[in-house]
Amino acid sequence: MSFLTRATVAAFFVFALVSAARAQAPVQNSTQATAQPLDNDFYAVRQPAAAGDAQAQFALANHYFYGVSVSQDYRQALLWYNKSADQGFAPAQNLLGYMYQHKFGVPRNYKRALAYYRSAAKQGYALGEYNLGVLSEGGVGVKRDYKQALDWYRKAADQNLPQGEKQVGYFYQCGYGVKQDLAQAHAWYLRAAGHGNSDAENQLGSMAENGWGQPQNYAEALAWFYKAAEHGSDTAKENIGFMFQHGMGVQTDYARAMSWFVEAAAHGDSDAQNQLGWMYQYGQGVEPDDAKAVTWYRMSADQGNRHGIDNLDAFEEVLEDRCSGCWEAANSQATDPAIARAQRWARIQDLQARIAGLDGDAQNEEDIANDLEHMGKGKNGKNDAIGKLMNAIGSVPAVKNHMDAAKYREEAARLREELAQIESENQSSASVPAP
Repeated sequence: MSFLTRATVAAFFVFALVSAARAQAPVQNSTQATAQPLDNDFYAVRQPAAAGDAQAQFALANHYFYGVSVSQDYRQALLWYNKSADQGFAPAQNLLGYMYQHKFGVPRNYKRALAYYRSAAKQGYALGEYNLGVLSEGGVGVKRDYKQALDWYRKAADQNLPQGEKQVGYFYQCGYGVKQDLAQAHAWYLRAAGHGNSDAENQLGSMAENGWGQPQNYAEALAWFYKAAEHGSDTAKENIGFMFQHGMGVQTDYARAMSWFVEAAAHGDSDAQNQLGWMYQYGQGVEPDDAKAVTWYRMSADQGNRHGIDNLDAFEEVLEDRCSGCWEAANSQATDPAIARAQRWARIQDLQARIAGLDGDAQNEEDIANDLEHMGKGKNGKNDAIGKLMNAIGSVPAVKNHMDAAKYREEAARLREELAQIESENQSSASVPAP
């Protein structure tokens, strides 16, 4: 986060936006509300799955959904999740809800997502309850209702679901659906942190850093940030970098600050990208580099980061005032290992989203084609003369839908090849020293 953000009361509410986004994003992190352990061998679960074992069907679907031990295939995942869900297996119902909410290989359909989450939640499945909270909190497919969201989060938290506990703490912190109570927020964050939730650990650090509901304590803040960073929180990594950048409870150390910003920026943290732009603009621990400053600001701005947008605009004015052509020169694409790493990550996220979307579009075309081809079938599965005529008429446009579906899947396959190449490059460059 920028220094300006931390110096204002608005910083207190930043977590609301971060938390809401993370709770709904398909990113594999501590708040992921879909991931299940893939502890069943792919080949071992195929036979019991085919024999009708709901848990084996779910395990098999997971392999296809996450691309573990087999090429990722949303169609096969959908097939096996449906088989499992039809038998009332709550984890499968929850995953189907997640697929329809986020358009993973299926058309986006919030009503279906809501129905599947409810089916899972009715069985007391904590992740289904949590996801219903997410929909109510964000007003996704339903009217935004903080009290309803809090009720669902509490149900999940009562089962010790870490992200549910964290969200209850967040609601108490911000006063959403309940009277603001920082002591309660702190207690819930501690509970979630005790179950390994990195977002809760990071927020405990923020409360200590800013003195929210407790005396300001930089040492405690840094300890929580370190713990959250160890558990994979990129926000915590950015927070550590910020403390070293500004000497908050520690000696100012631009090199250490930059190394933490680089690690966070490598996984798309827009605040860290903004801070890297700032350091290159003003030469904090590095030689000033206009092109690198612009590149980092732009990466932050491209994610909608308000500070990245403002700093990019302000820097453009500075460069244009400095000399004719200064902005054009700085606007050329700069690169170094850290920038390349962050750009690969962004490209990977974009490709994954596009692949999921294309598969969803393909499935939608196939669903339409299927409806057209069977539009005349009666309730008893028999076709009368009119029905046969309707089916014959419907089969004509259905051909185009099948062709469109094939085009979408062909493009998705091409993007998967590109994704595999970039992921391979990313793995070979996993460790990048700070510039």
